[in-house]
Amino acid sequence: MYPRISVNLKKLKENLNFLTSLCHEQGIMTAIVTKVFCADERIVELINESSADMLADSRTQNLAGMKTDKPKLLLRIGMQSEAEKIVRCADISMQSELETLKMLNEAAKKLGTIHKIILMIDMGDLREGILNTDSETILDTARFVNDAGNLELYGIGVNLTCYGGILPDENNLGGLVAIADKLRKELHSPIPVISGGNSSTMGMLMDHSVPKGINHLRLGESFVLGNDTATGKPVEGLNTDCFVLEAEIVELKDKPSKPIGKSGPNAFGEYLEYPDRGIMKRAILGIGRQDVTIDGLTPLDPDIEIIGASSDHLIVNLTDCRQDLNVGDIVRFIPDYGALLHLFTSKYVDRSYIE
Repeated sequence: MYPRISVNLKKLKENLNFLTSLCHEQGIMTAIVTKVFCADERIVELINESSADMLADSRTQNLAGMKTDKPKLLLRIGMQSEAEKIVRCADISMQSELETLKMLNEAAKKLGTIHKIILMIDMGDLREGILNTDSETILDTARFVNDAGNLELYGIGVNLTCYGGILPDENNLGGLVAIADKLRKELHSPIPVISGGNSSTMGMLMDHSVPKGINHLRLGESFVLGNDTATGKPVEGLNTDCFVLEAEIVELKDKPSKPIGKSGPNAFGEYLEYPDRGIMKRAILGIGRQDVTIDGLTPLDPDIEIIGASSDHLIVNLTDCRQDLNVGDIVRFIPDYGALLHLFTSKYVDRSYIE
């Protein structure tokens, strides 16, 4: 069935082994992020059988459905409306709001369990976390978690490069370690985990320059696509083609390259201009914007050019393509992170697995 995403489990396993070994030899725990592939059962099974330390996801629905023996970490800041669900489906969650923490404590008390908290600190990227300069709020919030009967102050964490594009370095990660050390002294608490971010730390990992004290990373894009998100470039030793999109040609015709007639907005409200490049050999594929971020696709054949898309159709230029392609044939693409996220979220995209 097409369109479909082909998952190479062998290459994913190689990436997983590479990352866990690289982290463990530096005393760093690995939380493998499952959200981009919506906690796909086959990939979760692969992670569960590996030496990864835990699985991490931003959606409680994904965490609830996971079959794993490893701890489960909720990445996204919790909603108060799902406090009890968080405690039920996650062993650990990342939090920053005192009132939400109070509700989590009550939920954990009701369920007769201890819920672990990684308190998020904002070191400048300006997404989630208590601002690192607000020492009083950090201490007060950490003290509440430490003293609450059904919460455990498991660690502190930071998120970098996701919103503000701030890169991890000795200053911000070193500052996070300093905050943890201060909290340990003030609260007489072990605070075993300092979570230093995500795949943007790959460069520091590769040259063994992660500041001492950072002992936990959440790795997603480096696992699935082999990328260092700080540079957008592949990491040597990691596979970058674990996922391949396959889409079927549904129409193949020679047509003008420039639309004919008076132009207005397209179906998405965009006013686009098309240069006149003469007659093109144009193929329409059976996939569209409802399923994938078109800008995030790279054709495996460099002679194929993506020229546009609607909700249901992807249009490519085959004029310079040396393959003899016909209606019914398959065109393949490597998706980037955003495209992969959409492909797994779409119920209209099938999945196949390579062992």
